[in-house]
Amino acid sequence: MALPHALLASLLVDGPCSGYDMVKRFDEKISCYWMASHQQVYKTLRELESQGWVSSEMITQTTRPNKNIYSITSLGKEKLAHWVLIPSEPTTIREDLMIKTQVGFLVPRPAIIEELKRRQQIHLTNLEVIKAIEDQEFPDLASMTIEQKFHYLTLRRGIRFEADWANWCKEAIALVEEMDQKI
Repeated sequence: MALPHALLASLLVDGPCSGYDMVKRFDEKISCYWMASHQQVYKTLRELESQGWVSSEMITQTTRPNKNIYSITSLGKEKLAHWVLIPSEPTTIREDLMIKTQVGFLVPRPAIIEELKRRQQIHLTNLEVIKAIEDQEFPDLASMTIEQKFHYLTLRRGIRFEADWANWCKEAIALVEEMDQKI
């Protein structure tokens, strides 16, 4: 997936917003499957606007700087729909912790256990945040629109991702602690 498609999807599903609000959306809702910096979001929104995939409306503010509110255009919807039809390949995972774990025998076991516990806590915290979003935005699956159900599927993937990481860390910690007991 490319960042332009993630931005278009957010504008379509969550509605028009400013660049600042888009960055917040990424931090709060999309970060479990797509990361983007503040600069990347603003640059890509400008590019999408120059291509006619999004439009913007300048909102004049007296106490703050003016802001642009971005909306997806008909052309943007067409391009997004076309992209959805293109088969996608699984994303290559690049995870430092896997390399560190692979060679964890090089350092004292308490050091690798500490890192595994730290990462487990990060994933448990992320899981709590995503589950709170699920409870707040999707309280009743039966009454959701089709659009909401598709959005819900991405949130469920984020929940499973974080839960799986937390569970793997728990398993790894137990195995490394067991190594200490046998030595």
